[in-house]
Amino acid sequence: MNYNQNPKTFGTNPNLRPIYTQPQQSNAAKPIQTYKAPEAKKLKIIPMGGNGEIGKNMQVYEYGDDIIIVDCGVMFPRAEMLGIDLIIPNVAYLEERKSKIRGMIFTHGHEDHIGAISYIWPKLQCPLYATKLTAGFIESKMAEAELKPQIRVVKAGDKIQLGVFKIELIPFSHSFLDDVGLVIDTPEGLIVHIADFKLDPNKLESQKILSKLGEFAARGVKLLLLESTNVEIKSNPIAESVVHDTIAGIFGKAKGRMIVTSFASALDRIQGVINSAQKHHRKVAVAGRSMEKAIDIAMNLGYLKVPKGILTDLRSADKIPDNQLVIICTGSQGEEYSALVRMSTGEHKQIKIKKGDTVVVSAGAIPGNERTYHDTVNNLYRLGANVFYGSEREKVHSSGHAKREELKLVIANVKPEYFLPIHGEYRHLVLHARLAQELGIPEANTFVIEDGAVIEIDEKGARISHQKVDASYVLVDGLGVGDVGNIVLRDRQAMAKDGIFVVILTVDHETGKLVTSPDIISRGFIYMREREDLVYKARQEIKKGFAKHNEKYPANWEYIKKAMRQELGEFLFTETERRPMIIPVIIEV
Repeated sequence: MNYNQNPKTFGTNPNLRPIYTQPQQSNAAKPIQTYKAPEAKKLKIIPMGGNGEIGKNMQVYEYGDDIIIVDCGVMFPRAEMLGIDLIIPNVAYLEERKSKIRGMIFTHGHEDHIGAISYIWPKLQCPLYATKLTAGFIESKMAEAELKPQIRVVKAGDKIQLGVFKIELIPFSHSFLDDVGLVIDTPEGLIVHIADFKLDPNKLESQKILSKLGEFAARGVKLLLLESTNVEIKSNPIAESVVHDTIAGIFGKAKGRMIVTSFASALDRIQGVINSAQKHHRKVAVAGRSMEKAIDIAMNLGYLKVPKGILTDLRSADKIPDNQLVIICTGSQGEEYSALVRMSTGEHKQIKIKKGDTVVVSAGAIPGNERTYHDTVNNLYRLGANVFYGSEREKVHSSGHAKREELKLVIANVKPEYFLPIHGEYRHLVLHARLAQELGIPEANTFVIEDGAVIEIDEKGARISHQKVDASYVLVDGLGVGDVGNIVLRDRQAMAKDGIFVVILTVDHETGKLVTSPDIISRGFIYMREREDLVYKARQEIKKGFAKHNEKYPANWEYIKKAMRQELGEFLFTETERRPMIIPVIIEV
């Protein structure tokens, strides 16, 4: 193409414009003029948490200068993350683009969807949108952090517009009331985002939901994002009403105290327990801070109906006859320091488990919590309690997450062009993608991605981008947020595995020689009184090593400590076949 043609006849693309005026006559050579069309806008979908893991759910939608965020959850640490309290999403990408964020929307109020908000909102300062009950839980969490953001309360059926995104909230059943899914109308098509949900076979609402999804399918759904937690489970769902009936039956047979634990936010389940308590003339005591807080929020917002006079103070529970008392408590996952765990170990101040108690654990073990969950059940049996726990056989628990057949119903009704499984470990995502393929979605149109990967959608279709976003873990340890990294965790793991061996050398400042015999402190490695022979040998090795290195590099304490750490490590491994963390300390006097 001749780029010196008359600007009036330049091409046919209105986005291409000349970047010069009529060239002046000159004998000097002119640089070749180039043109660059504006970069075409694409819809980007970025999981910042929840893809490749259970928890920490956060999804980002970006188009041009507009960003919306769905959910902002925490993940609980794995067993090897010693001392870590919580894991939250890394939002460095969003901090760099905070001026583009039009809002953060929450699907529901479980910790894995709202738990990180008090850590992340101060960094982003964006508008928040949540249903009434979810907003109540967020406000409570923010108040604890002395934050007061404005939360726009929305409800199922509402339609809101945030930048280019037009969002409709659709109601879903879940173990948290006021749960919603999102239908997001974007410049690149209709996106359906469904986080935690289940299709309750005994509720008409579930049929209405499927019908509603069919309406969106008729309009054409570009992409479906669907939770994957229970994709492996092929059994039929248990209706919540069946769980209520089962617990009511246990109430009818129990002769002593009733102790019931569930997730604090499972308000429908808690309502069922309160209804059964009223029917069987039992007072209700509440144990556990999170349970007390959840019940208080739900009562104040009208989501929990508690008959007047049925609640009693836990501190006066011992004055109520056993057959007239039920205790609703925390600890359904065997959480350390929770009320039920302390009862099961005999450490609870008010409640001591005894023979004749009936305990209902109305929850299944979250992946990763199986050991602590079953330890609690075992301890309750040891103390003489009769325990009903969340197995399929007992029917005292119904998962809030859709199983395989329910997921198939949603995919079949939505009929998306593309499919992105979310909220699950990697195997869940793969199995969910294969399920979608069985239902007719081409393999090339299903995407299995982990946190930080980017899906791009434009007029050419959808694909996995080459772009990657930093979605690494941010660890919360006490008041520290992000200051504990992999190196610190490795040190903690090393100390937990093989212990530490501290060597303290007191050195004369002028002569550079040892003033006293080295002091040795062992923690988690050997019991020194029983291994005096090893301690004696170690002292001799330390003295020899110090003298050798100090003669070669006088007073170069950093070099000497490094050399001694290596040599003493080899010596201890030869003697014990263990490698403790060795910490040499040199003190000049």
